[in-house]
Amino acid sequence: MLLYLTDFLAQYYRGFGVFQYLTLRGILGALTALLISFLIGPTMIRKLGQYQVGQVVRDDGPESHLLKAGTPTMGGALILVAITISTLLWADLGNKYVWVVLLTTLAFGLIGWVDDYKKLVKKDSRGLIARYKYLWQSVVAFAAALYLYLTAASPAETQLIVPFFKDVAIPLGWGFVVLAYFVIVGSSNAVNLTDGLDGLAILPTVMVGGALGIFAYVTGHAKFAAYLAIPFIPGVGEVVVFCGALVGAGLGFLWFNAYPAMVFMGDVGALALGAALGIVAVVVHQELVLLIMGGVFVMETVSVIMQVASYKLTGRRIFRMAPLHHHFELKGWPEPRVIVRFWIITVILVLVGLATLKIR
Repeated sequence: MLLYLTDFLAQYYRGFGVFQYLTLRGILGALTALLISFLIGPTMIRKLGQYQVGQVVRDDGPESHLLKAGTPTMGGALILVAITISTLLWADLGNKYVWVVLLTTLAFGLIGWVDDYKKLVKKDSRGLIARYKYLWQSVVAFAAALYLYLTAASPAETQLIVPFFKDVAIPLGWGFVVLAYFVIVGSSNAVNLTDGLDGLAILPTVMVGGALGIFAYVTGHAKFAAYLAIPFIPGVGEVVVFCGALVGAGLGFLWFNAYPAMVFMGDVGALALGAALGIVAVVVHQELVLLIMGGVFVMETVSVIMQVASYKLTGRRIFRMAPLHHHFELKGWPEPRVIVRFWIITVILVLVGLATLKIR
């Protein structure tokens, strides 16, 4: 909205033209979301505590987690509010990519909210039944993927870009819809599985989201895209504002979620943020790079798959507990050590992902 206002004011004072620059609006998006988080965070946490929307701790989890019982959760709503307001203020609302990433994120947030509401408010331990949760995730992801496919203006918008190879781009046709669907749903659930320790999921999400913002900028810039030998997709650069808002909102939430956490994001935040990373990766055509940069999310998910498969097939567990972060806790690692080491791994993987822009 403010973009249109500054565009109008630029007719009378040219200085307002600076707001047309994506880089500035991306920064302002991040700062606005951060400020919103700081302003409404304490009130929201207090309200969640008053309504007794507290964390439920697994009986078979590490004993240290018993102290977390009752900590306000559903704090992911704070992240979504900050992202939404900031994006609406600074992004070009006539851009289709802005709307598809924002609406997909909010739709997954709504699914997570229903799950949290049933578990924490209605005291239904099952929450949203798994098959219904997956059904609605599938509906939203498929709708987003189908929309992107049907509105694609060039073949580049339905290709799979293979990192580290300059001229390898695989045309997918309708396969693009299938790929996009799995990336969005898979990313959403992977972040949700990772969200088990204070700050463990949110900072990797911030780092990956910020890196995807860089990919969005260069993909939507004709000269940079040509220089880096990646497909140029007009309009994709506007997703930078959304990514900036995600970074700012995530850092604002981390202020309250850092160990020992004052609030947890819950499914409303984890499912939404995972979907946000997935849909942005699809829009900028860096699905395989997301797999690299989100390596922590990947290994957490794989650990659960391996644990379940091993137990069903052999009756034995591979890890002391899944997801993987609980395994290290049960081995004696203090929670902050697990968190920070997983953060460090993410920094390394994000740098590797960014290196694919040049190593081709």
